[in-house]
Amino acid sequence: MGHDHGHNHTHGANKKTLLISFIIITSYMVIEAIGGILTNSLALLSDAGHMLSDSISLGVGLLAFKLGERVADYSKTYGYKRFEILAAVFNGVTLIIIALFIFYEAFRRFSNPPEVASSGMLIIGIIGLLVNILVAWILMRGGDTKENLNLRAAFLHVLSDMLGSVGAVSAALLIMFFGWGWADPLASALVAILVLISGWRVTLDSFQVLMEGAPKNIDMKEVIKTIENNEEVISIHDLHVWSITSGHNALSCHAVVRHDLTISECQSLLRTIEHHLQHNGIGHVTIQLENPEHGHQDSILCKNEHNHLNHEH
Repeated sequence: MGHDHGHNHTHGANKKTLLISFIIITSYMVIEAIGGILTNSLALLSDAGHMLSDSISLGVGLLAFKLGERVADYSKTYGYKRFEILAAVFNGVTLIIIALFIFYEAFRRFSNPPEVASSGMLIIGIIGLLVNILVAWILMRGGDTKENLNLRAAFLHVLSDMLGSVGAVSAALLIMFFGWGWADPLASALVAILVLISGWRVTLDSFQVLMEGAPKNIDMKEVIKTIENNEEVISIHDLHVWSITSGHNALSCHAVVRHDLTISECQSLLRTIEHHLQHNGIGHVTIQLENPEHGHQDSILCKNEHNHLNHEH
């Protein structure tokens, strides 16, 4: 119960944090895009493009949290929590596409650097940097950027965006003082590399969840030890650990226990294991207890498909 309360509290904080960040980023993205067009700066435009992806990222993230609150039904027995991961995938792929587009534009501009209004570019770049620092601080302070994939995706967007603003400011200074027109496409290409890296990471992490892979923050050996350390447990098999969504881990397994255990002893054992696993970061636990006569030959991880109808008692 306490675990759920903590999860709901974090969920609410994450949603509020995303909403504030969304309003700030979207407002400034419009200003930066107009500034990029007026000053003819690709570094500003690429930063605005990245801010657009931030804005979409935060908006989709908000939608994901909202949809994730919908209760489970017979059709979606886990509810809509997985939508957060689909949002993170969307964000990751969006970042990769934006990065490739910026690379293409930067390559075109290297061969023929256009005139850039550097002083306007500098002012807009500095304000952009301050806006990004503010939003990054809001996300870090108010949300769970470590465990929640959806929020971490948004945070990575903003971080690489902050570096994009640094690039735009640096390019503006180089154009002002040295007349280096190529500094503008160079800054945007560097932004594109950062965007590409963060997009790739978010996509990979989301893919791990969608593939029902073991969560990164879960030590499988520790989980096995936690269950097998109980003297009533002889062995375990068919162990599965996965994430329903960020910070919402689940486990299912079969545990072979001593045949002399009473029903109340079995219940007590299950409560003990659930309690220890919750401290290991697994909130949703399903364990099927079996006696040694069950005759199951599978290893800890289920290596092959088997028909449980064969195991009739």
